[in-house]
Amino acid sequence: MFKILFKIIKRVIMSVFLLYGYNLIAAPLGFIIPINVITILLICLLGVPSLLALVVVLVVVF
Repeated sequence: MFKILFKIIKRVIMSVFLLYGYNLIAAPLGFIIPINVITILLICLLGVPSLLALVVVLVVVF
């Protein structure tokens, strides 16, 4: 039980840091993805490809 909970918490924390790191790099370009529950869950569940998909959606829509 604690292994699964620890794994989930670890993935959420890594997702937050990944999104924060992306925002630090992309802030001068104006391509900021907000850090909220939906984006964190997407990155937590699907990984780095979902971050790339969010960037593509951001570029195409805006």
